[in-house]
Amino acid sequence: MKLPVLNRVQPASILDGLTTAIITLDSALRVTYLNSATETLFSVSRRHAQGQTLTVAIPHLLEQGMRLRRAIETGTGFIERELKLRRPGDDIGHELLTVDLTVTPAQFSGPGLVLELLPLDRHLRISRDEQLLAQHRASRELIRGLAHEIKNPLGGIRGAAQLLEREFPDSEHLEYTRVIIREADRLQNLVNRLLGPNRLPQKEMVNVHEVLEHVRQLIEAEGSGSFNVMRDYDPSIPEIRADREQLIQASLNIARNAMQALSGEMQPDNPQITLRTRMRRQFTIAGVRHRLAVQIDIEDNGSGVAPTMIEKIFYPMVTTRAEGTGLGLPIAQYLINTHGGLIECQSRPGTTVFSIFLPLEQAA
Repeated sequence: MKLPVLNRVQPASILDGLTTAIITLDSALRVTYLNSATETLFSVSRRHAQGQTLTVAIPHLLEQGMRLRRAIETGTGFIERELKLRRPGDDIGHELLTVDLTVTPAQFSGPGLVLELLPLDRHLRISRDEQLLAQHRASRELIRGLAHEIKNPLGGIRGAAQLLEREFPDSEHLEYTRVIIREADRLQNLVNRLLGPNRLPQKEMVNVHEVLEHVRQLIEAEGSGSFNVMRDYDPSIPEIRADREQLIQASLNIARNAMQALSGEMQPDNPQITLRTRMRRQFTIAGVRHRLAVQIDIEDNGSGVAPTMIEKIFYPMVTTRAEGTGLGLPIAQYLINTHGGLIECQSRPGTTVFSIFLPLEQAA
């Protein structure tokens, strides 16, 4: 049997098809090759990088320079798991990358190294999102159970107080029955707020920038000039199919949270809230891959969320303020979840970003 003749495939084209970033270095740690995944990961041009010293071509790897030099000299490789890479001078951390780094000695025209960098940010984010959704579902189920157990006796207490009020309308204890009714109503309202909206989203075509402009006007009126609002919109984002009022409520809850962060004792010199929109491609939300998604960022330059609180802020009744109810963020998360989306938070002193992710396919 005669076997089919296969076209010879160049090794470079095979490496370009990998999702793992590959970099080869010579004995002077100069870049001799990098594949397409490396260009995408570090936003670097192959033509620009080749022939350059690695730390010049890819500044993210500056801190690895000494270790790579030692690997060349000793001929031994190493593996670094979940390595955090940041471009020097990037204090905000917008270009923070998490990778698994594998360094292997190799012989080309002389001693060299092969670097393999497996990006983990997407996988870590998907895992974090799944955990966040699981926590949210668990808390929703707990709230539903508690609401059922609370509402039934509340109704009986309120009804009994009303009967006493009708039976003895001129009694000296009338004030006490009214206190009972008033407090029962207050608890009923609290339970209803915990449960969130009791209607399904009324979806229509919505412009996210119109929603954000409405929110901007509201917080500027409430803030009375105590902070600046910056806008950084992507005008190419099309309308999405969503419930306008629920999007406004979710965004407003987050924006008010940012306002409160700017009004504390550690208020920055130039308090500022930034509203930002971006289009994301091939983006995973709650374990589902979407061809297109909309990202809405609400950022403030306050003192940030404490690391011990960052995992709890979407739980009901969790708040760091004495006068807070701890319901704004859980309700916002619930409203966005009903649209197939998700809210994430990243925070460090001076920068806190709440990101709303919404799938765009619904608009098709």
